[in-house]
Amino acid sequence: MRDSAFRGSLRLLRTRRFGTFWFASLLSSIGTWAQQVAEPWLLLSLGASSFLIGLDAFALGAPVVLLTLVGGLLADRADRRRLIASLQSLQMLCPTLIVVLLVFHAVHPWMVIALSLVVGITDALSMPSYQSIVPSIVEREQIPAGIALNSTQFNLSRILGPAVAGVLMASVGAIGAFAVSAASYVPFIWVALWILPATRGPHPATVGFERGPLFAGVREVAHEPFLRGALLTVLVTSLLCAPLVTFCPVLVKDAFRGDVGHFSLAIGAFGVGGLLGATGLLAVDPERDRRPVGSWFALGYGAILVLAALNPWPSALPVLFVLAGVSMTASNTTANALLQAAAPERIRGRTVSMFMLAMRGGVSVGSLLTGVSVRLLGVREALLLDGALAVALHLAVGRAWRRAPTPLHGTLAP
Repeated sequence: MRDSAFRGSLRLLRTRRFGTFWFASLLSSIGTWAQQVAEPWLLLSLGASSFLIGLDAFALGAPVVLLTLVGGLLADRADRRRLIASLQSLQMLCPTLIVVLLVFHAVHPWMVIALSLVVGITDALSMPSYQSIVPSIVEREQIPAGIALNSTQFNLSRILGPAVAGVLMASVGAIGAFAVSAASYVPFIWVALWILPATRGPHPATVGFERGPLFAGVREVAHEPFLRGALLTVLVTSLLCAPLVTFCPVLVKDAFRGDVGHFSLAIGAFGVGGLLGATGLLAVDPERDRRPVGSWFALGYGAILVLAALNPWPSALPVLFVLAGVSMTASNTTANALLQAAAPERIRGRTVSMFMLAMRGGVSVGSLLTGVSVRLLGVREALLLDGALAVALHLAVGRAWRRAPTPLHGTLAP
């Protein structure tokens, strides 16, 4: 059964629409990860403190808190391909501008943080549409496999992107990584315009909720224990565990006296783990209840964070990052698939926006709070505190989630 499920999942890559979307997304993600490796190291080289590194991550994720529900409504009501193409074109200007600033030696930390805010705003408005693409180009029973395959490209890029960034930063400097990031938008924008289907969402009558269509799906999803458990699992992971990646450069530099090569190796190891986790999900029986997978891997991520904080050996750090990548991907991808498979089409965009709010908003707030605690306590102590809290909360959230009744796919209350 597992081999059959795995082969059936891989067949999606041979289809024209999904295969082209997957490859274009891979190229785009490689550029994104090249920039995400280069950016914190660039900030450190410009004299930025750990608080400013956390603030940069906050600027990237904070707009999700305010705008992702708007992005979800747009995903339900607009032509998703044109929305994505327009916002991604605007986002492409940000790394392009950093390249120009680096050429003229005019870049300062506040400029990088301001451009991260622009990227965060465009991401908040476009990501629900992006996340809604897979369910629109595959059959409903293929949604978990499609999302897992999409996760494989993202995590493959976690390996390739840092490797590309490491080579470029060692040869031409950070400017090379930002140039690759800018160029990587082009194929994805082309795919969004010419390959993906026009997906103008339905225009149903406004749901009877006093705050209008923007929040109409929020109450429906939040009041469903099955979906609420998935969202809380993602939120706790993003709020408390994701700072391991955000503050990896600080951990490498301060705790282990490492350089950008060690940092790239750790991020690449996280990508290896993510790829292993996403690939493993392809072999899970589509009929199996996946909540234990998401719940236990989320708990494992918290435990790995504790071990990373206590770890005295630099050589063990990549191993821990592989395990962290497996845990994060298996947990978040499972939650995302359960949300999209269970949500009705009319509010799928808003359901995805709540997933993005939990994931990206949690990373943003968690990075800011951890930045403060790193400054007050030190990087090891701050990560240890995060990990202990994550373990305690995942034990409570996971128990409630696994006991929640399972809704029929796409048949929440009409």
